[in-house]
Amino acid sequence: MEPKSLATSLGGHRLLIFPTCPPSSFLSTSRLPLKRTCSGVDGYRRLTLTRLNRRLVPVRAIDSDLPQQASSGLGRVKEYEEWDSWTAKFSGAANIPFLMLQLPQIILNAQNLMAGNNTALLAVPWLGMLTGLLGNLALLSYFAKKREKEAAVVQTLGVVSTYVVLAQLTMAEAMPMQSFVATSVVVTIGLILNCFFYFGKLSITVWRLWEDFITIGGLSVLPQIMWSTFVPLVPNSILPGTTAFVIAVAAVIMARTGKLSEESVRFVGSLSGWTATLMFMWMPVSQMWTNFLNPDNMRGLSAITMILAMMGNGLMIPRALFIRDLMWLTGSIWATLFYGYGNILCLYLLNCTSKSFFAAATIGLVSWIGLALWRDTVAYGHNSPLSSLKELFNGP
Repeated sequence: MEPKSLATSLGGHRLLIFPTCPPSSFLSTSRLPLKRTCSGVDGYRRLTLTRLNRRLVPVRAIDSDLPQQASSGLGRVKEYEEWDSWTAKFSGAANIPFLMLQLPQIILNAQNLMAGNNTALLAVPWLGMLTGLLGNLALLSYFAKKREKEAAVVQTLGVVSTYVVLAQLTMAEAMPMQSFVATSVVVTIGLILNCFFYFGKLSITVWRLWEDFITIGGLSVLPQIMWSTFVPLVPNSILPGTTAFVIAVAAVIMARTGKLSEESVRFVGSLSGWTATLMFMWMPVSQMWTNFLNPDNMRGLSAITMILAMMGNGLMIPRALFIRDLMWLTGSIWATLFYGYGNILCLYLLNCTSKSFFAAATIGLVSWIGLALWRDTVAYGHNSPLSSLKELFNGP
């Protein structure tokens, strides 16, 4: 009897229901103990587990930009499928708090522009906004390559919303026109290339050129940002960025001309995603350093803004853990704890927010992380959340 197609998707695979147990050769790659005779339902469940076994293969951090999933030690299929679906929904829902973070600034800028109060927009640092946009664009390419649709949409929203703010700053003459034109070109090309690549309409040669571009850009910008954070304690200089640019260009050229080992080529390929993540990780460091130097500035910081930042990044934690993406999880947890919750803690210590607000934020954060670890443990059939964390770093 011919197999019947089932319109069910598990990681993009089509599953087949066999009314009788499939030949043992078909399941030869499975790690599950199989019997030659089995019922139709049992055969389907074994097939499903086999497909998941093939799909879930952990990789090292330097290979994190490749489409990857987690371990072969699976729990029950139903729990796995449900948590797979929910983590994707959580990742997509992160668009809501992130949009609410940027929307008030866009509205305020528009009001000031219409009122002719262009000087008010000078308070928005366009270099900081540009850095965030470049980080979003690099992470968009990272998630497009991994086929993480929901996370790619979040980064696209970040690119578009930040670009709108930069356009407003240019209208107020707070950002040089030449810089805005160059940014517009990069954003347009980046969005088009990512869209074409995601839908399989872009050649690998063009995509590699784009990856080289964002690798060089990210490696050049990150050291300069880190250095500039501590000015005037350190001299104002472009040497860190210039040095990093030369090193990045040399590394990319050597990787593309076969001068590096296969391991080093993969390392260079992973740099764009890691540098983008480190840019966002540096934002709370910069914020806390500013708080340390000028504690009074904390009084102008909105607790609602920080809770939205904590929520947006926190919603991505379950998905990053579920697919065993060390880079994504590192950035999400760092931003959740240090940028969102860290600033809420500072506001509480300075009596800028209520005890009940701080307690609710603390309980909510701890509960959410606990839920993510617990459900991940159930989905993969582990006995302890520590097993999930071990797989994240070392594989199964």
